[in-house]
Amino acid sequence: MIKGEKTASALDSVRKQKVLAGLEPFKLVEYFSFSSLAVILVFTLILSWLISENARKVMLEQNEEYSLLLAENLNQQVFRRFVLPAVIRHGGIALRNPEQFELLDGIVKGVTQGLKIDSVTIYDSSKNIISYSTLPDLVGKEGVGAAEYHKALKGAPNSRFTYSGTVLSIMGITTEVSCELKTFIPFRQVRKESEGGGELIMGVIEIEKDLTGNYANIIRLQGRIIMVSSGVMAILFLVLRFIVSRAGGIIERRALERLRLEEKLNQAERLAHLGTMVATVSHEIKSPLGIVRSTAEILEKRISKLAPGSEHLARIVVDETIRLNNIVVEFLDFARPPKANFLRGSVNGVAVKVLDFISPELKRQRIELVADLKPDLPESNLDLELFYRALLNILMNAIQAMHENGKLQVSTRSLADGAAVLQIIDNGVGIAPEKIDQIFLPFFSDKSKGTGLGLAIAKNILDNHGAEVAVESTEGHGTTFTIKLPPVMD
Repeated sequence: MIKGEKTASALDSVRKQKVLAGLEPFKLVEYFSFSSLAVILVFTLILSWLISENARKVMLEQNEEYSLLLAENLNQQVFRRFVLPAVIRHGGIALRNPEQFELLDGIVKGVTQGLKIDSVTIYDSSKNIISYSTLPDLVGKEGVGAAEYHKALKGAPNSRFTYSGTVLSIMGITTEVSCELKTFIPFRQVRKESEGGGELIMGVIEIEKDLTGNYANIIRLQGRIIMVSSGVMAILFLVLRFIVSRAGGIIERRALERLRLEEKLNQAERLAHLGTMVATVSHEIKSPLGIVRSTAEILEKRISKLAPGSEHLARIVVDETIRLNNIVVEFLDFARPPKANFLRGSVNGVAVKVLDFISPELKRQRIELVADLKPDLPESNLDLELFYRALLNILMNAIQAMHENGKLQVSTRSLADGAAVLQIIDNGVGIAPEKIDQIFLPFFSDKSKGTGLGLAIAKNILDNHGAEVAVESTEGHGTTFTIKLPPVMD
């Protein structure tokens, strides 16, 4: 028994290894599928970042060009409408003079009115001091101009773009979104093209513009791209997961089915070889066994006359030869099962005959029989003799599993498709879970007596009938055999 359990365990291990080996290529496909999704998601995030960066660059360039044009226009207006009149009227520029300051302030605000400019600041060229600003608090401050101021003094217009905030800022996780553009251009003396002479830089004009709204729109765009991409990836992941899961289940079922068919084929080949051997050996034993039995019966009659009281010794030989002959017949039936002759018949009729036959044994062991045979059970294609034997083997196995005062239930019923179902329930010792798959194997038995062929023969007969056999058992509580016979096909 221990050897058989180890062999079954080894077969289960081999089966699992084969199934896993068959699934390995699919697992590889599954791995690459999910890896591809992850790569696509990463590239989508990178693409969203590149798009937002490009949008930010375009926004900066457009606003910088706009600020430069505005600054050039402001340079022209201030020089023509303020510098020249101030020099002619007052002999020079003195912004401490309220009249000059108000004139300059009016010109600047008139040019920038409605253009969404936050501030305009004019630096002196002789020293780093703010001579004018639309923000009064800045007027007179020194050293405010940074590298951009000095660069503009050399005649090179430039800008400074400062911003803060990311996609997380929209959700309130990080710092708030802010963005501003400061453009610095040299404040030049305006000359006609026909006038010669070098360029005179009188100061630096700084134009500050708040781009927070535009920058926030870019971040929102980036967030939408990420959300849409993530949503699409999530949908693709779920769809792919569903497809992979179903495909994996189908492939696994097919692998198990293929393995089951291979094992069934291998078992059939092994049983064929075993049957040939058993048939040969049984045939060789059967003839001498018959001679031994006949001789023992003759000896029994003679001993009863010559030595009365000793004839039981010959009777022992006869009984044992009968037992051995039954075993040999069982071997031959397993090795060379008779060809089935199917006719339309009643499962109930066969069940009644078997129950009548075993009723003396049931009474002897005080086993209660509960029979519930539905009278409207449809007919099935049966070989009555073979089905009788299969049913007898299963019932005898149930009786042997029970002690005295047991309970045996036999019932039949029909299904909607016309199939007939026969169920046998005992309250015997039950079968261990690891042994249920082995009870139909030849020579497997938990009993000290018997060949272990009874259930194997029954299973072969039922398989030939196209029946489905299911076994449920709990140790210490009993076993249930359910036999489903297919409907008769007209």
